[in-house]
Amino acid sequence: MFESDDIPQTPSTHPDHRPLADRIRPQALREIAGQQHLLASGKPLQQMLGGGRLHSLIFWGPPGTGKTTLARLLAQRSGARFVALSAVTSGVKEVRAAVELAKALRDTKQMQTVLFLDEVHRFNKSQQDAFLPFVEDGTIVFIGATTENPSFALNNALLSRARVYVLKALNRDDLIEVLQRAINDETDGLGKFNLKASTQVLSLIADTADGDARRALNLLEQAADLAEQGELTESVVSSVLVASTLRRFDNKGDAFYDQISALHKSVRGSDPDASLYWFCRMLDGGCDPLYIARRVIRMASEDIGNADPRALHLCLDAWQTYERLGSPEGELAIAQAVVYLACAAKSNAVYSAYKQSMRDAKASGSQDVPMHLRNAPTKLMKELDYGKGYRYAHDEADAFAAGETYFPEGFEAKTYYHPVDRGLEQKIAEKLAYLRKKNRSGKSG
Repeated sequence: MFESDDIPQTPSTHPDHRPLADRIRPQALREIAGQQHLLASGKPLQQMLGGGRLHSLIFWGPPGTGKTTLARLLAQRSGARFVALSAVTSGVKEVRAAVELAKALRDTKQMQTVLFLDEVHRFNKSQQDAFLPFVEDGTIVFIGATTENPSFALNNALLSRARVYVLKALNRDDLIEVLQRAINDETDGLGKFNLKASTQVLSLIADTADGDARRALNLLEQAADLAEQGELTESVVSSVLVASTLRRFDNKGDAFYDQISALHKSVRGSDPDASLYWFCRMLDGGCDPLYIARRVIRMASEDIGNADPRALHLCLDAWQTYERLGSPEGELAIAQAVVYLACAAKSNAVYSAYKQSMRDAKASGSQDVPMHLRNAPTKLMKELDYGKGYRYAHDEADAFAAGETYFPEGFEAKTYYHPVDRGLEQKIAEKLAYLRKKNRSGKSG
């Protein structure tokens, strides 16, 4: 049997059993990687600290960007007591207990309390409302952290009392800096293990971490456990990264809608390369291809329309192809549709006409159908003049009843559809101009 002293110490047998990411959490603002748009000289958080007064705020940003650490250090710099809660594990009961203690400290020791709530978006409206009176009377300085868009995830009342600061995902250089610091830290990091890692190897970890420092450090710790002779090689790191390739996406969250917006706008902008990029980004993030297929059909009607009616058929075919083939073969059909849409002639004439017509339909009330346009399937209805005076277009020259009206009586006839001078709509525009000229003359011949 091995004696305890015979067992070689590895990063996972560090005396402190906390994860590496928690052990080397920055202890000063200068140690925080990235976020210089907030922390550099003259930037918002530095100005706030320089003014000596901490205000309630919301940190909004992707995972692993330092929201919790930043809140803790701001409280520390301000000389305030820091209380951390999580909306995942805490409720109003815990909030009230923290507030009661904050009141006592304020009244007896004149000490300010920073109440930090992680995942604040998980609190419902009434739970978020619980903070409001104590923020207003100065009992607490509230700091919330969220990965969700505060505009949708937080109450307006809470938002109006807290300034929102946006944290950005860390770039490759920021993450390499974090990883290198962990390797060099001999107290709480991996320094005592004499771990060696090239910049190229650390770049592999940084790229896979996708802007998330916590994820990068977790991957480093896992890889360090497998390192032979204290060296992190590409093969060792690759074996750890093989199951960690999904990108930041937050299905149905803010990044999700930002990326589908980028795809739609790239198609509308006739850029097939950018369109393919965003399509692949969404697939790489784990998006359901059928969701993209449905959105692509919308693009075909909204942005191409009658300039190229084939686009809609191609998109429907792509959807059906994916349903029949599944993944990964089916994604290629959707990619084909995306590229076709981006290259197709563009027109939003039908989309614009539809919106304008819908506004009028809602605003005009229940206008009666003119008698000559009504259906008359019974004798009574014919006796009541339903359908009387209707001109059957196919019986007239060019199958067009020139001068006929189809809007409700007393409703001003309007032109909603204005074909563009592109694609098939060029021909449609010419045809409509010819028919409207005949209408003005009131002649069918």
